Amino acid sequence: MINQKLLDILVCPKTHSSLVLHGDELISKDARLAYPIRDGIPIMLIEEARELSQEELEKL
Repeated sequence: MINQKLLDILVCPKTHSSLVLHGDELISKDARLAYPIRDGIPIMLIEEARELSQEELEKL
């Protein structure tokens, strides 16, 4: 799990917007990207993120 202090300072590398923790991913609604968290470490690389569909965004 991600520490709240870390979550407060992390931003999307593409848009510099805030992130939302959802399961094992950090979500950037502005960029429509989900950054994975592997072994408790957020992988903040755009090329490692997956694109979110409109349906996924609406559910958040």
